Order: sequence, then C-alpha cells, then structure tokens
Amino acid sequence: MAFETKSAWSELKPYSDLVNTAGMEPRQYQISIIKSVESGASELIVLPTGLGKTIIAMFAIAMALYKGKRAIMLAPTKPLSIQHYESAIEILKLNPDEILLLTGTTKASKRLGSSAKAKVIIGTPQTISNDLQSGRMSMEDFGIAVLDECHHAVGRYAYTYIANECRLKGVQLVGLTASPGSDRKKITDLIDTLGVARIEAKSSFDPDVAPYIKGNDTETIYVENSAVVKSIAAMLKPLINQHLRKLYETGLSPSPEFDKMPKKRLLMMGDHIKRLNSSNYKFAAIFHYVYVLDLLHAYDLALTEGLYPFVNYIDGLRNRDKKSKVVESILKNQQLINAVNAANSAIDAGEEHPKMLELLRFLKNGLDGKSAMVFAQYRSTIRSIVKLLTDNGVKAHGFVGRKEGVKQSEQDSIINAFRNGEFNVLVATSVGEEGLDIPAVDYVIFYEPIPSEIRSIQRKGRTGRFRIGKVMILVAKDTKDEAYLMISRIREKRMFDTIIKLKEQIENGRYKPGKKKGQTRLKNA
Repeated sequence: MAFETKSAWSELKPYSDLVNTAGMEPRQYQISIIKSVESGASELIVLPTGLGKTIIAMFAIAMALYKGKRAIMLAPTKPLSIQHYESAIEILKLNPDEILLLTGTTKASKRLGSSAKAKVIIGTPQTISNDLQSGRMSMEDFGIAVLDECHHAVGRYAYTYIANECRLKGVQLVGLTASPGSDRKKITDLIDTLGVARIEAKSSFDPDVAPYIKGNDTETIYVENSAVVKSIAAMLKPLINQHLRKLYETGLSPSPEFDKMPKKRLLMMGDHIKRLNSSNYKFAAIFHYVYVLDLLHAYDLALTEGLYPFVNYIDGLRNRDKKSKVVESILKNQQLINAVNAANSAIDAGEEHPKMLELLRFLKNGLDGKSAMVFAQYRSTIRSIVKLLTDNGVKAHGFVGRKEGVKQSEQDSIINAFRNGEFNVLVATSVGEEGLDIPAVDYVIFYEPIPSEIRSIQRKGRTGRFRIGKVMILVAKDTKDEAYLMISRIREKRMFDTIIKLKEQIENGRYKPGKKKGQTRLKNA
C-alpha cells in the first residue's frame, strides 16, 4: 500500500530529526525493521542486497545519538568502510567533524585523540579491535554497534572480539547481512556471538519487499568439452587414480577413484595423514596425497577453466625455484607431458574452452550498451577472458585483489573507470563479490558455479537492484561444475529455511545458546 514520504518517516520521530531523508522513498519493511531495532535488543537483520540496509543502519545510529550515546559502524574492508563513512556524512545531520573514519591507514597515535571526540565512528574491525585491546578505545559510552557483512562474525575474525566487548559493556549489536550461510552451526555461532534476541529476515518473495526487487533472470548454460580437453582428461585421470589407489590400499582413502569421492572428503584425508605417527608411512602417504591434489587441480582446470589456465598452472610448477620430489615426479611423468603438449598444440591452433566461446557470443551480441560482471576463480582464467573479449572488440578489464599484488589505489581507479563507462565488462575474482563499492550491473556471469551459497548470493546481488538483470551460469558437462551448481542451490534454500526456524525459536523462547558465546582469538587483528 502506498504511503506519503513525510508521514512514513515521521513514524520514526524523534530519530528522523537526526536523519536527512530528503529524496528517500520510505519502504514499509525498512520502517518495521527500524522500529524493531528501537527495542534495544541485539538484532540480526537478513536482507537481500540493494534493499536499503544503509538507511536502516543510519537510523540505528540516530537512536544511539538521541539517547546521548555514541555509535560505531564497522565493515570488513576499507573501501566499504569509506562508502559507509560517505553515506554517514550525507545522511546524518551532524557536523562532518563529528563523524570519524578509522582504518589501518590512520596512525595509532592519531586515532587515540580523534576517536575520543567523535560521536560516530566508521571503521574496519581489525583497526577497532587493535584499539580496544591496546586501550586506545573503549566501548564504555557507545549505545550501538552496527556490523555490516556480519556473517564474518564467527571463529577468529576480529568481529567476534568486538562483539564480546560490546556485550560486556551493554552495547546493542545490530548485524547486517544478505547471506549468513546455510550451516546451522555457523548461524547459531553468529547468533551467540552477537547475543541476538531478535531476527528480522526478508526475502525477495516477501510481499513488502517484492515491489522493490527488479529481480533477475537466471539462465544455466551447459557446454560440452572438446575432443582435445577430453583426451587430456583421459591422460590425467588414470594417473590421479594410480596414486589415490595407493592411499586406498593403506586404508587412508575411502575410494580408489577420485570422481567417486566428494572433494570435502579428499581434503579431510589430508588432516588424517598429518596425524600419522610412523614417519616412513607418513612420508609415503604425503607423497601420494600431494600428487593427487596437484594433478586433480590441473585436471579440473583443463575441464572447467580452459587450456591456457591448465598450461599456466603446469608452467608455474615448472618455474618454481625449489621443487619438491612430488613436483619433480609429476613434471617427469610422460602422461602429463603428453597432456601439456596436446594443450599447447590446441592453443596454437586457436582452440578455446567452449565456456569462453559461449561467453564471447553473449557479450559480443547481447550487451548493447549495458554493463556486465564476469566472475572467475583464477587469475589465469581472467587473463584469458579479458584477452579474448578485447581481441574481439568487447571493452573488458580484469579486476583482482591485493593478494595478487594490486594496490587499493589501482582498484579504485578500475572501479571508477567502470562506473564512468570507459569499459563495460568487469572480469573479477572473488574480490568483486563483497566489500567494494562496485556499481550495479545488468548482467552477472559465473564462469563456473561455486558451492558457497554466501558467495553465490553476493555475486547475484550485483545485478537486479534498479532494473531487471540477468544471471548466467556456465557449466561444463560431466565435471565438478555440475556438482557445485547443485550444492549452491541446495545451500541457498537451506540458508533461508534455517534462518526462519531459528527466528521462530528465538521468538518462542525455545532457542538455546551454545556453551561458547563468541571467540576472543583474532584473525589479522
């Protein structure tokens, strides 16, 4: 039901007097969520990407300010913290010098003085946890702490320490996320860490949310691998199974064939091998296990990524300054040499992975002035995609993270160029999923499915915010792609079902917190 802007925001008086709502359309679900925060209880808010979590956060901050308390809002990355800081400057009716941005680039000596004066602090969790532990800062006079992307508040992440400090000082915690995950244990850990007494969860199907979701059309495109790729797989598969069988014969592997064993079980096998006591037995097991892992990764690259990523990976092994006995053995194996030679011959002949060709076909013919984000797992794949697109007249640019040696200033420059239309296809690793102020796009393309429901939701959230978007998922038949696609779909459904059940348990007083309420150990703090 439509309602006037003025009367709707006036429902939130006196807090609305501290928030600049000019030009903002009030939405009933925002009003109801903000009113639930008013209770003072710590709260978990699950809301799809692009549905106005920022205005909810600003009203939460205004509630603390009205009560004469200070407020803090945290985000996992510096770019996202800067984005929230700029929003706070624009939306909150405060003098700009009353709002402080604290990130790792601010010297500790400077943070000590400035943080004591600010009414509102926006920062990164690593910086704030360091200041809390060193005594440069205290949560004593804060009324509320807003944790964006709060699904990180588990395990050893810095959010957990901050949440514990807030609970000790009686500070209300408000966690915001679009995707808390599907694992019940992780969600309950998150609830316990934040001391959640209320859950507000909305999906795109809720009647008060649906009108604001433009939505997206999801298409899954299956491709058949070429004869060359299949021949490479046929060379590598028996070699992988040969070494896996050695582990099977000693009782370390549940199966002698890797394609009959979940990847998670294969990784668990490594933990078991590490705990072996006999040194000779353990050394042999490690040799075979690493052999399987390295070759299986090469196998998957050839089948699901492309010939260049496959060859690039083997070249990386070959170019290592120090090679283990496993790597030396792999590189000398004639079956692998034959597989690499076949791949190089196909590359020289101009062969591309069918995913590449499907991607080129769509982006060359379907963009028509629109923008797209392509997500891929590996940097070598991104290089291949960008080269193929640019060689065929599509304006594309790669986007990788600081772990790959790209500075923050370079990332900002690429994003600004994308925003300004200097190119219209951004090809990104997982760094593009969350934590960066990347503009919404018309198309999101998964070069490969991913099993993580959190990352899948974050990716899809890059489109469909202001207009109907399209999500395209590329799947190589008879590869791990098919399993990952199924897993992500199952987990996405399980995630919301779990949240709703936990919400009902909390409301009915049937929820029982775990024995450990949060963790105090920190990661990168």
